[in-house]
Amino acid sequence: MASYNRVVIVGNLTRDVELKYTPSGTAVTDIGIAVNERVKKNDQWVEEAHFFDVTLWGRTAEIAGQYLSKGSSVLIEGKLKQDRWEQDGKNRSKVTILGEKMQFLGSRNSGGSGGQPSGPHTSNEATPQPAQAAPQQSAPPNDEVPF
Repeated sequence: MASYNRVVIVGNLTRDVELKYTPSGTAVTDIGIAVNERVKKNDQWVEEAHFFDVTLWGRTAEIAGQYLSKGSSVLIEGKLKQDRWEQDGKNRSKVTILGEKMQFLGSRNSGGSGGQPSGPHTSNEATPQPAQAAPQQSAPPNDEVPF
C-alpha cells in the first residue's frame, strides 16, 4: 500500500524564534504555529485556535531566526513526524511537523516592524548551493540530539 506524508500549514507564530545549534554546527529551531478556524456551534460562528509544533533545520531555521518573531504570518510545508517515549511507565507520543519549506506571508503588524521583509519570501533548503558550501539538511542527523 502506498503512503504519502505531506502537510501545508498557514498560521501565526505563537512565540519568538529561539535558534539553537547542534554540536556539529547545524541550526535548529522549534516554533509554535497557531491556526484559526471558523466553525459553527449552536447556530453561532466561533473561532477555534489550533496549535502546532514545527521543527526547522539548517538554513531554513537560520532565516526564521533572522526574520520571524511572535505573531509573524508564515506558510510551512513539510511532513508529520511522531516522537514516542516512555514516561512514568506510560507510553507517550507527540506528532510534530518537520518543516522543509517556509514562506513569509508578511507581518502581523501593519507597519512591518521587526525587520521582517514585506511581501512573500520563501526559504527552501532544496535551493542549489555553491559547490564549496556544506550540504544543507532538512532533517536532523541521526547521531545528534540538539537539546
